[in-house]
Amino acid sequence: MNLLRRPSRPGPPPLGSPFQILLLACSFALAGYAGVRLLAGDWLGVVLWFVGAALLHDLVLLPLYALLDRAVTGGLGAVRHREWTSYIRFPAAFSGLLLLVWFPLIGGRVDARYAGVTGLSAEGFLGRWLLITAALFGGSALLLALRLLRSATKRRSPEPH
Repeated sequence: MNLLRRPSRPGPPPLGSPFQILLLACSFALAGYAGVRLLAGDWLGVVLWFVGAALLHDLVLLPLYALLDRAVTGGLGAVRHREWTSYIRFPAAFSGLLLLVWFPLIGGRVDARYAGVTGLSAEGFLGRWLLITAALFGGSALLLALRLLRSATKRRSPEPH
């Protein structure tokens, strides 16, 4: 073993296959086209919307997520069931994402133009979101119950015959 030998420098990073490079170039071209089309109308409004959304998320929503997660984790930790946190995190995060994306329709904040443009009614989104949220939490509770049942049967020691 030669300790005085200099470590070799790593070579250039390996390139992907020609298909991967072509796919990456096409995705950049598509993103560029979408950006040009998006910014063609009201570029200042779009930029302001993106900056505002980023600031709202980073300065308001992210601390709120963290605070709620700490409350749930702390509450479950107090009853010695901290491993149940993921059974609350997933349905809450997915339901929150659906609410964020569909908020105008769920909140009923659409005007007559929506029905004129889409040909669809804006009715029923709140009920459907509540049903999806209930199904997510119910499915998560069912998975937790199955996990607890399985772990309870594993912990039982076999009875002597």
